[in-house]
Amino acid sequence: MDVSIIIVTWNSSSLIGECLDSIYSHKGKLKFEILVVDNNSQDATRDIIREFYPQVLFIENKENLGYARANNQGIECSVGKYVLLLNPDVSLLDNALLDLFLYMEKHPEAGAIGPQLLNPDGTIQPSCREFPGFLTLIYDVLGLSFLFPKSKFFASWRMGYFDHDSSREVDQPMGSALMLRRRALKQIGLMDEEFFMFFNDVDLCYRLKKANWKIYFYPEARAYHLLGASTKRVKSRMIYLSHRGYYKFLKKHRTKKMDQILLIPFLVLLYIGVVIRIIALKIKNLFKSSE
Repeated sequence: MDVSIIIVTWNSSSLIGECLDSIYSHKGKLKFEILVVDNNSQDATRDIIREFYPQVLFIENKENLGYARANNQGIECSVGKYVLLLNPDVSLLDNALLDLFLYMEKHPEAGAIGPQLLNPDGTIQPSCREFPGFLTLIYDVLGLSFLFPKSKFFASWRMGYFDHDSSREVDQPMGSALMLRRRALKQIGLMDEEFFMFFNDVDLCYRLKKANWKIYFYPEARAYHLLGASTKRVKSRMIYLSHRGYYKFLKKHRTKKMDQILLIPFLVLLYIGVVIRIIALKIKNLFKSSE
């Protein structure tokens, strides 16, 4: 088996069909398997998969176990040389699956690779990140990363200075579409399930880098991505979980004594950031509803 494709669903009935069709339409000569892990969807997701995609290995959870744990379930049941983590709001274009596979075959030092992601209108969606630090949140709360979006200093985390149109080594491609070498996963371990929803991909890539695996961005492979299609319905909770994941990431990997001391004021600043973003979201929704 060349590639095992793991898709975690949660109320994804409007997305999963297009995602799966995009894989089967451009499979090429690859030997691949698809494993869908459903986190207790309350819509028609399970019915769609059972009726229209019986060839998919379907794992049903009776509760929402989180993104990391569900992906681990799929990985543990799969057998491919490579593992492609794919969100249901992603549709692969052309020969993206084959292109990613061939790139990994030619680069044995690569532990992971991400394709170029596109918005529905065809514009490039920034999808690569540098690993975040304490200053990242400070620049965000002060608005400096938004005032200077292309700055390598203030906006380094989101890599606004990068055009996302050329191949290069990166810290972390977005986990929405991320191909991993199974041998690398066996070395560093699977996703850390302490990260329920966010920053599990950041943690995984960080551990790959620490183990001297390289991570690449490859724009020759492309995919459409409806950013946040599944999570926007519970946006306030997602804001909280995202910031919580950020804190967990720094707590786990910044182990020096001074860094641990800095975590206390950082946590306060973090929750200020959560409150600001939720208030901004509520105001935005009020303006939308009044239109």
